[in-house]
Amino acid sequence: MGDANGELIDLLRKFNLEADRFLEVFTRRHGLHRTDMNAVAYIWRATEEQQPLTPGELARTLRLSPAATTALLDRLEKAGHVERRHDMEDRRRVHLVMQPPAKALAQEFFAPLGQHIREALAEFDEHDLEATKRVIEAVRGATAKATNQTT
Repeated sequence: MGDANGELIDLLRKFNLEADRFLEVFTRRHGLHRTDMNAVAYIWRATEEQQPLTPGELARTLRLSPAATTALLDRLEKAGHVERRHDMEDRRRVHLVMQPPAKALAQEFFAPLGQHIREALAEFDEHDLEATKRVIEAVRGATAKATNQTT
C-alpha cells in the first residue's frame, strides 16, 4: 500500500505541475498574475453560486493585504473581468461580480481542457470515478489542513 501511496503522490505532483503550466499560458496570454487568476476563480464561483463575495472576504481567502487586494481588483476591473457592485440594502458593502466577457474568455480557453479531461475519464466506470472523487477530496482536505498549519 505504501508504494501505491507514493506513486499517487508523485502523480498528483505531476498533475499539479501540468495544471500550473496550462494556467501560465492563460495568464501570460491575457496579462494576468497568478493571484489574479485565483481571484477570478473565487469570484466566478461566488457569482455562479449567487453567494456575493466582498473584497474583504477575497483578501482573507487569498491571504492578501487590503492594499494588495485593492490593486488586484483595480487590475481585474480595468481589464473588464470583474465589477464592484454596491449592495442594494447596505450601500457601504461592495460585492464582486464576474463580468460576461471574462466568463466567455475563460470558457473559450478552458473548454478544450474540459473536453480532453472528459475524454480521458470516459474509459472509467461509475465505481472508479466515485472512488477517485473520494481520493481527490481527501487530498484536497489534507492540502487545506497543511496550508492552515503553515500560516
